[in-house]
Parts: sequence; structure tokens; C-alpha cells
Amino acid sequence: MAFIELNDVTYTYPLMKEAALKNISYKFEKGKFYGVIGENAGGKTTLCNLLRGLVPHFYKGKLKGSATINGEDIKTIDVDKLSTQIGYIFQNPFTQISGVKKSVFEEIAIGLENLGVEKGEIIERVLKIAKLVNIESLLQKNPNELSGGQRQRVAFASVIAMDTDTFVIDEPTSQLDPDGTEAIFEIIHTLKEQGKTIVLVEHKVDLLAEYADEMLVMNKGNLIAGGPTKEVLSDLSLLEKGAMLPHTVLFNHELKLKGVELEHVPVTKEDCISQLKLRMK
Repeated sequence: MAFIELNDVTYTYPLMKEAALKNISYKFEKGKFYGVIGENAGGKTTLCNLLRGLVPHFYKGKLKGSATINGEDIKTIDVDKLSTQIGYIFQNPFTQISGVKKSVFEEIAIGLENLGVEKGEIIERVLKIAKLVNIESLLQKNPNELSGGQRQRVAFASVIAMDTDTFVIDEPTSQLDPDGTEAIFEIIHTLKEQGKTIVLVEHKVDLLAEYADEMLVMNKGNLIAGGPTKEVLSDLSLLEKGAMLPHTVLFNHELKLKGVELEHVPVTKEDCISQLKLRMK
């Protein structure tokens, strides 16, 4: 059964003539990792805002079609309750830090305090999560003095602390270097292994190919492709519509032009290396 179900959803922001989402239909199942890719301004962030309930409750505007979360209509859902079910991690970590807490420990604990969680449990949860995201050494530091990568990990910790089953994550590595990116994907991979549902908008498609169960491709507000990762990312025609594909898929295309055929289109580096070894025997 679908956890989140979108049926012919069209959404237009206030004062805008063109819809940001156009006739979107898709089903999200619990425990799966969904990657979202596509051109800039293609509707990816708006899709995140819809799944988190910010559309239409915060941004208002005009929403047509049907969008349900756990069977509840997004138009009438209790957004406060929804915030305890779906954690949202923004693209810019500087907007996610509250700015009012003097230590990382307090920053991670702020959501739990708001829920009235007992002090002993808060301490236990914060320490456990700090270890999970590898920020134990930062707990006494001022969150306003951290680097972008450190802030992003603190933002993850703050959301994970709420113990939600679903995470909607909008381009968390856009401002990070390769080491910071790797650290964030390690956290996301850990969440996936815990059975969490993940919807991740990300331009680093090679990493998505490694981890995502399904991929969605957005273009000018339309969902132009969606389904199993290998199937979607093997489609070269998506390049013409602003989507990026894994380097292995492009490499495979070049091999075919030179008359070298692999067994199937590899979307991950591991699969590509494995096929090349077989080809050389």
C-alpha cells in the first residue's frame, strides 16, 4: 500500500501564471529510497514542499488533484502532526539552524523539548544521534560558528532526533566538498538500512545510482520518468530534457559507438567494472 499517493496533482504558487507542478501522479511506498533529479527550476523543490505539507498550507496557492499521506488529504491534514511523521532537511543548512541555541547539543534537542520529551530521554537520544552522524566532538560548540558541512550534519541530527519514519531531503550536498558529500551520503545510507523512507533531491546522480530504489525525473513541472533506478537511469533520451545520467551510462554509450557491447547498461561503477572484467575474459 502506498504511503504517499499523488494523483493528477497540479500546483500553482500565488501570483504565478504557470504551474510549478503539472499533473503529477506517483506512489511512494514505506521503506524505499527515492531519488529526484532534473533541470533547475524543474519542480523538484516544490515536490518536496508538497510532500512535507508546506504546499498548500504555508505557500498557499492553488492545488488541484489528489495528494494523500497515510490516507489523509494533504489539503486538510494536521501539519503539526505531519511534522512529527516527515522530517524535512533543507538545501541550505544555514536556514535550518535555529540561531538561538549556544551549543550543538541544545540545537539537536530543541525539537524534543518542544514535544515535551523527558530530560533523561533527550540526553540519551542526542548522544546516540551525535554518534550516528559523527558530530560528538561538536556537541559543545556554538552551531553558528560551524562550517557548512558541519551545519548540515547538525541539521540532519536535529531532524533524526524527532524519530520520524520519513525524510524529505532537498539537495543536502549542494554546498559541500567531496568529503562533506560522502559524510552526508553515509548518514542517508544508514537511515535507509534502518528502514526509513527517503525522498532525496540531488544532482550527484552517480551517488543516487548507488543507493536509490526508484528515481523520479522532473522537467518544467512535469514528471517525465519514474520507476526502478536501473530502468530510469539507462534512458539516454533524458539527457535531452535536462537530466543528468551516471558516468557509467555515458561510458557505455561511447563503448557501443566503438562496437563494444556490454551485457546491460551499467548505472553503478561496481556494475560497470564487473561487466568490463567479464568482457575481457
